[in-house]
Amino acid sequence: MATNPAHIALTPVLRALVSNGLSDEAQLQSLAADPARGKMPLLFYAVEKGAVPATVLMAHLSARYNMPMLDLDAVMINELLIRKLDKGLMTRYLVLPLSKHGDTLYLAMADPTDFKAVEDVKFNTGLQVLPILVEANKLVKAVNAATNSMQGGIDAVFMDKPRDEEEQEEFDLAQDNDGNVEDAPVVRFARQLLLDAIQRGVSDIHLEPYEKDFRVRYRLDGVLQDVLHPPVALRDGVTSRLKILCRLDISERRLPQDGRLRVRVPPARVIDFRVSFLPTSFGETIVLRLLDPASSKVPIEQLGFLPDQRKAFEVAIHRPYGMILVTGPTGSGKTTTLYTALNILNTGDCNISTAEDPVEIPVYGINQVNINERIGLSFAAALRSFLRQDPDIIMVGEVRDLETAETAIKAAQTGHLVLATLHTNDAPQSLTRLENMGIPTYNIAGGVHLVMAQRLARKLCPHCKKPLRIPESVLIEAGFAPEDLQGWRPLGAAGCDQCNNTGYKGRMGLYQVMPVSDAMREIIMRGGTSIDLARQAAQEGVLTMRQNGLRRIKEGITSLEEVLRVTNL
Repeated sequence: MATNPAHIALTPVLRALVSNGLSDEAQLQSLAADPARGKMPLLFYAVEKGAVPATVLMAHLSARYNMPMLDLDAVMINELLIRKLDKGLMTRYLVLPLSKHGDTLYLAMADPTDFKAVEDVKFNTGLQVLPILVEANKLVKAVNAATNSMQGGIDAVFMDKPRDEEEQEEFDLAQDNDGNVEDAPVVRFARQLLLDAIQRGVSDIHLEPYEKDFRVRYRLDGVLQDVLHPPVALRDGVTSRLKILCRLDISERRLPQDGRLRVRVPPARVIDFRVSFLPTSFGETIVLRLLDPASSKVPIEQLGFLPDQRKAFEVAIHRPYGMILVTGPTGSGKTTTLYTALNILNTGDCNISTAEDPVEIPVYGINQVNINERIGLSFAAALRSFLRQDPDIIMVGEVRDLETAETAIKAAQTGHLVLATLHTNDAPQSLTRLENMGIPTYNIAGGVHLVMAQRLARKLCPHCKKPLRIPESVLIEAGFAPEDLQGWRPLGAAGCDQCNNTGYKGRMGLYQVMPVSDAMREIIMRGGTSIDLARQAAQEGVLTMRQNGLRRIKEGITSLEEVLRVTNL
């Protein structure tokens, strides 16, 4: 005589679903007895089989337990955070860490009554746990994807392959030092660190050793953020591993070293890293700069020019000769601006040569020269060679000295378009800086056609920006006119999951684009100061970077706090 399968006690969540008419108990009992279920929790199996719609379940649980909901499809999973949680816990309880703020871990769950899961995660991580409701079917897929990546799903991330016997020997030595190189924690940490930085879109990775700490920071949208404190025991191993991948001397720990590393991110993205090692009191500080080739192909529409500024810039770069100066501090986007101009001009019917220190992003169709002062290949030497190579367009990575400035100005006056960078605070100061270097005023007046200063400001996250109440006196002090404030409130940063709770997402340029007019040339010729040039520029309608930023605040693109951070009055 056949016996009925044993009745299985339903969890509180399933009982609530049955009592609210959202599921059928007989069907749940049948699914519970299904051998194909294996060890999958019944709630998740019921969703998989369609006995309980995932969206209905999440809405019901959110209302019943007063818990926040989240769509996992809209979240970028933090790979480094996942690795801090035991893989067995994630697969056993079907939970996924989302983010960490202070001592609180935000944990994706589909069953808010699984208190044992919360307690085990809390014990495993030493953090307070705040459950976030997600759809059960999406959670299963996300947990499977996360645990697969922990098993080495990114083993092919490194593009560098041995190309000769010497390199093969070096990697063999690394494998001997690390034991099983594919399983070593140091190797996995280094690989995952690079992949996480690429996925987040950071520009620099900082690894900083201290006596009792090892800190990892990312520069995201121009601001350094503390992201990780790995065990101090990993410090020397990570340093050696990165040196090996950069083909540097791992035994040299007293002198600075610089190298490069190339990685491939599946399926076909290739990114270079410029790596700098600097000895400090407790080890070597390492800075990795991401050199994404995509950054050299930014369309001019995305740079952030106002319409009049863009027009002036495009007119200048299409002149047959003359000098265009771009000025600003390191990290202000000068290289991106110049590469945007070069990509516009790189049409195949002209000879383009660049002198850079170093060449960060190779571009097809442009002859790029790496400056090496140690062997005598300076900017000035490269420029002199360019002039014997029948150039049409020349880019100088940085005008540092009189010889480089003289050669660049002469090239601009002899039928070549010269693009160059300079380190000054604003556009008018660039012209007086050339004069202070020793360039005759008549050469400056005749050679320079446009000067542009720029800074990068973070853009407000479109998902969470909100109106702020800022006193009118503060806004007027920042540069707004009283009439600008009628019926308007500036927006500010709030913070949400889309922007990692920073309130900002992406960056834009703030520009001062100053064509050199005849009136300005007269000021230069008579030895006028940068103040005289700034006054004339204002009369001609040239906006300062602060004024540019105020317009962007008015448009709701960035915040007052951000504009004040990057610009002066």
